[in-house]
Amino acid sequence: MVSLKLIRYSGRHAWQLLLLLPLILLSACTILPSASVSQVYLLPAQTAATTQSGPTVDWSLRVSQPVANQFINSTRIAVQPQGQEIAVYKASRWSDATPILVRNRLIQEFRADGRVRAVSSDDDSLQADVELSGDLSAFQGVYNSDGSIVRIRFDARLVRVSDRRIIATRQFDIHQPIKGTDMNDVVQAFGAAGDRLAAQVLKWTLQQAPQ
Repeated sequence: MVSLKLIRYSGRHAWQLLLLLPLILLSACTILPSASVSQVYLLPAQTAATTQSGPTVDWSLRVSQPVANQFINSTRIAVQPQGQEIAVYKASRWSDATPILVRNRLIQEFRADGRVRAVSSDDDSLQADVELSGDLSAFQGVYNSDGSIVRIRFDARLVRVSDRRIIATRQFDIHQPIKGTDMNDVVQAFGAAGDRLAAQVLKWTLQQAPQ
């Protein structure tokens, strides 16, 4: 905020101040920082055009948002430029917080596959036999001497809802090369990494039939 100090003037000096005041206010407005406009990105996704072959299962699935730290749990697009430093891509953000993007991408994969007929999210508050949840510890671009990649690390858990018993756990660690230097290339790499994660989680989940 620009503050103006009032000084008493008389005669000709007062008129000069009045003439200069609009110019002072105009110059003050021009030095105020303007809000940067962020480009908003959807997470690209490619699912199979047809459902996979195989029998349907007789249990229902609820997919919950993965737990993430405060930095990942946001709409900012994270990047690890060197070593353990973590930052964000400038003037770019996701359409939703990262855990929501991952959850929705997994739901999309299960519904496109069709073998689990009843798939819901934790937002729906519907009863289900099995819950898929976990911890999302990496969802970022990584730059090092070997090149640039997108990394997604998801420690998944399948839980039987009736007694909260853990059925199975598995760590998924996806590394997807970034082919280019444009922000669109980065986003496409995130999408390809999400596709690989979703396909692997789907296959693993179907192998863990509840007893």
